[in-house]
Amino acid sequence: MKPAPRPRAVVLTVAFFTVSAVLEVALAFVDTPRPGVLQIWDALGRALLPALLAAGLWRGFAFCRTLAIVYALAALATYAVVLALALGGADARFPPSVVVQSLLQVPSCAVLVPWLRSPAAARAFPRPLLGR
Repeated sequence: MKPAPRPRAVVLTVAFFTVSAVLEVALAFVDTPRPGVLQIWDALGRALLPALLAAGLWRGFAFCRTLAIVYALAALATYAVVLALALGGADARFPPSVVVQSLLQVPSCAVLVPWLRSPAAARAFPRPLLGR
């Protein structure tokens, strides 16, 4: 018996978190052409949360849906502050990783938050983290 296909919105949500995790590691090489061990470990540490969220959402865990909402809201708040600093003329240089991640995360998170809060998302992620 074949399992029911996942809704397209679930696949796109998992894809967003997977791409975010991959970009965290890949952009470590953009910011620093020859990153050292500490920079690579730092990038892997930053990639861990979106990778775990992608895996948990793929498995349908309701707790991961809640964490994904918090992640998306935090990303929107963070990039809003960065945008306010940039528009305010702050004397700061933003590395390429911040620019690339903001181009991915701001529109994606703006779409993800309302969907993740919807009843359809609650039905798409029904499994408890622990137990049955």
